[in-house]
Amino acid sequence: MNALLWSCSLTGLILYSILANGVVGFDETDLFNDFNGTNVFEKKVESGVANVLMVGLTLVQAAAAKGAVCLDGSVPGYHLHRGCGTGANKWIIQLQGGAWCDSIENCQNRKWSSYGSSTLMEKELAFTGILSNQAAENPDFYNWNKVKVRYCDGASFSGDSENKEAQLQFRGKRVFLAVMEDLMAKGMCRAKKVLLNGCSSGGLSSILRCDDFKSLFPTTTKVKCMSDAGFFLDAVDISGGHSLRRMYSGVVHAQGLQNTLPCTCTSHLDPTLCFFPENIINQVKTPMFILNSAFDSWQIENSIAPPSADPSGSWHNCSSSFRCNASQKQFLEGFKMTMLNAVKNFSMSRKNGVFINSRWAHCQAERQDTWFPGNSQAGEDKGIAVAVGDWYFKRAKK
Repeated sequence: MNALLWSCSLTGLILYSILANGVVGFDETDLFNDFNGTNVFEKKVESGVANVLMVGLTLVQAAAAKGAVCLDGSVPGYHLHRGCGTGANKWIIQLQGGAWCDSIENCQNRKWSSYGSSTLMEKELAFTGILSNQAAENPDFYNWNKVKVRYCDGASFSGDSENKEAQLQFRGKRVFLAVMEDLMAKGMCRAKKVLLNGCSSGGLSSILRCDDFKSLFPTTTKVKCMSDAGFFLDAVDISGGHSLRRMYSGVVHAQGLQNTLPCTCTSHLDPTLCFFPENIINQVKTPMFILNSAFDSWQIENSIAPPSADPSGSWHNCSSSFRCNASQKQFLEGFKMTMLNAVKNFSMSRKNGVFINSRWAHCQAERQDTWFPGNSQAGEDKGIAVAVGDWYFKRAKK
């Protein structure tokens, strides 16, 4: 990959972009915040959007016999919209995000939500951005088969254990495989092109499960993966601690992930560190695209300046709405540079793609206003959707 790199200050218009195949992108700083609390991140239907595609829930009843169940023991589910025309044998699989549960108590609480039980899942979800079925909104993938896999295990589709005393099933890895088996039986086995992607904790899932996904298909099928807002850093918080590392340690130990995380990592690092993408992306063999903001809003509020590290609340305005003073901006510059350094070696491989921009955002492929705004003038770069398409289809820069 011929990566073009440049960076300016935190307050600059253009901060940093690495685009696949030498495509140059320009991105304005945009302030928005799309998460609700530290334990659950949930997207809402974009207001003012007409004719949003709503897709019904399918439950995988056969998964129960395989032990592939949600935290509460209910069967997993997904939403499938069939492709058509030239997209009939092409598939996009999106793994839902929703943070993690990092203790038995938190997992018990989580099982009483749609992120722990299919009995509480919405019967329909809106498909927008990369899941849109409109060519004007999603030019490269609009007519593909599109699937959103519901997230109900609390550990990025990675666990395979149980806690009988707490009546909790940690079967995320089994859930992933059972859903894929069900989709294979519904035609995905004939796919010519597939793209596994996910948002937030689902973006981490797409990294962890990428090679497993590739192994399901014959070598003639083009298989690639994309992580959207899933590049969570083992960053130092404003108190000098590692808030996200503490959370991840809870997730790993509660669900026994030391037995399921990549052995290429756990053979030489503590299992908790192997839940961080920076320590595993270079071992992923399947082509991968990293999409992330250098100022990821979820990470800034929950990893850089969470309430536990900011008891005085001095970072509240900065972490919640990007109203930062000079010293806070300088600290965030350091976070940005840590992220850029973490993807440097990964970006050197021609099979991979990276797009890191300056938006105050968390998850950009799901949103129409960030995926493909449709308001660019002729000859202007259209940003994320074009960059991802250029990488996937190996289109040369025009």
